[in-house]
Amino acid sequence: MLARILTAYQLGHVDNVWEPFFEAPGPLNGTEHIITSAMSKAWPVADGGVGAITYMAEILMGAMGGRARWRTMPWMVVLFGIVVVPLGVVSIYFIIMQPIAIGTYCTICLLAAAAMLIMIPYSLDELVAMGQFLVLNTRRGRPFWRAFFRGDALPGGTVDKRPGFSDGWGRATASALRGATLPWTLVVSAGLGVWLMLSRLVLGTEPPLADTDHLIGALVVTVSVIAMAEVGRPLRFLNIGFAAWLIASPWMIDGGSLAGTFSNQIVGLTILALSLPRGRRSQEHYGSWDRFIV
Repeated sequence: MLARILTAYQLGHVDNVWEPFFEAPGPLNGTEHIITSAMSKAWPVADGGVGAITYMAEILMGAMGGRARWRTMPWMVVLFGIVVVPLGVVSIYFIIMQPIAIGTYCTICLLAAAAMLIMIPYSLDELVAMGQFLVLNTRRGRPFWRAFFRGDALPGGTVDKRPGFSDGWGRATASALRGATLPWTLVVSAGLGVWLMLSRLVLGTEPPLADTDHLIGALVVTVSVIAMAEVGRPLRFLNIGFAAWLIASPWMIDGGSLAGTFSNQIVGLTILALSLPRGRRSQEHYGSWDRFIV
C-alpha cells in the first residue's frame, strides 16, 4: 500500500503525498521532494512501482511451497532470499542516501524500509537449512541440480508436524516467528542506531560528521535487526567496528558540536559493549550451523 501511494504520485494520479514530519526546500514536502529527485528519476520506471511489485512478490513467494520447501523447492527459497535479503539491503541503502544526497527524509520510505528489514531475520534460517540440505544431499552422491529444482529427502528424515498455513493464521504466525529472538542488547543497539540517524535534527551537527553519523546509525540498525535471527547472531560483531568509528569520528571529521561529540562517545561505547554478549537463544537447533551461533 505504501509503495502504491508513492507510485501514484510519481505517475501523476494524485496531487500530494502524506508527510507528517519532514520538510524540503521549495513547495514540496520531504516525501514529495525525494520521490521526484534525480536519484529517484534515475530509474527508467517509477521506483515506487518497483517496490510495490517486489513486496507483492515477497508475499506470494512466502506462501508458496509449505514448511518443507527448503528441501522440496530449494529454488523457491533462493528466489525468496534474493527478493528479501539483497533487495532489502538496497532499500536500506536508499534510506541511507536520502539525507546525504537529497537533504531530507521520507516517512513512507522509512516505513517501507523498516518492513523490508524486519523480514530479513525471519528468512535467514530457511536459507541456512536449504544450504545445509543441498550440501549434505550432494555429498551422498545425489545430483545437485535435480535436488535444487525438484527437491529430495535425506535418509532418516521425519515429517514436520509444526503448524503451517493450513492451521490458521495465529498458529502459523507463531510458528513462523521461530528462529529469531529479541535480545535486549540488540534492541537497544537498534534504538541507538535510530538516534544516530536523527541526531542531526536534535544536536545540530553538520556534514560531513552528520552524514557519517547517519550512515553508521543506519548500518547499526540493519546489523542489529538481522542479528536477531539466531543463525545471523555473529553479525552483531560488525557493530564493534561501527562503534569504534563513532568514537573516533568527531576528532577526525568536521561538522561536530560539543553535544554531538559527547553523544558519539557515549553511543559508541554503549554499542561496543552491547555487541559482545550473544543474548538469549531459543530451544531451536540448526544442525551444523549451531557452532557458528556464538
